[in-house]
Amino acid sequence: MSESKTSRALVGAVVLLMLAMAAGGWILGSANPRSDLPSEASPEAGFARDMQTHHQQAVQLSMIIRKHSTNNAVRSMAYDIALTQQQQSGQMYAWLETWALPQTGESMTWMDGLLTEESVHAGHGNISPGQSHTMASMGMASAEEITELTAARGTEADRQFLTLMIAHHIGGVEMAQAYLQHGNNHMVTVFANKIIMTQQAEISALNQLLAQLN
Repeated sequence: MSESKTSRALVGAVVLLMLAMAAGGWILGSANPRSDLPSEASPEAGFARDMQTHHQQAVQLSMIIRKHSTNNAVRSMAYDIALTQQQQSGQMYAWLETWALPQTGESMTWMDGLLTEESVHAGHGNISPGQSHTMASMGMASAEEITELTAARGTEADRQFLTLMIAHHIGGVEMAQAYLQHGNNHMVTVFANKIIMTQQAEISALNQLLAQLN
C-alpha cells in the first residue's frame, strides 16, 4: 500500500476511534458527553478548525519533499511530521463532530488580540499586538512558496522545506499558546500543550538539519 493510502487509512481510523470514544463519554471526560459543549464562537471550535488547516499544509509540504528529496534525514523528518499531524487532524475533526459544530468557519477570529510581543519579534507577518491574525501570520506558506518547493530538487528543495517548516511550526506553537491564554477545555488544553512540546522539539531538529545543509 502506498504512503498516501496508508496515511489516509490512518486518519480515517483515528476519526472513527475518536468518535466512538466521544459517544461513550470518554473524550469529554464526563458522564454526560452532551453537557457544556463548546459553542460555535468558542476558542475551542476556532482552534480545532484553524489548527486542522495549519496541520493539513504541514502534511502537504512534507509529502512534497518526500517525493523530491534524496536526504534520508529530511525525508524521515517529513514522514514523521506528516503522520503526527494527520493523526492530530483526525482528533480535531472528531471533536467538532462530537460538538455538533461545522468543520469550517470564519478563520482566526478566536485569536484576535492575542498576538504577543514574542511572536512579533519572531517575524510573524507584518502585524502588531492587537491587530487581526491571519493564517499567513501563523507561518503558513504562500501559494508561490509551495510552487517553488514543488519545482525544487536536491539540497535546494531540502533548504526550502526546512525553512518553511520551521516558520510553520513556530506559527503552530503560537496558535497553541494562544489557546492556552483564551480557552478552558481540559481536553483541548492537554492537546495544545502536546503540540507546543512536540513542535518545539521538531523546530530544534529542523534547525539542526538546516545548519548541516548550510
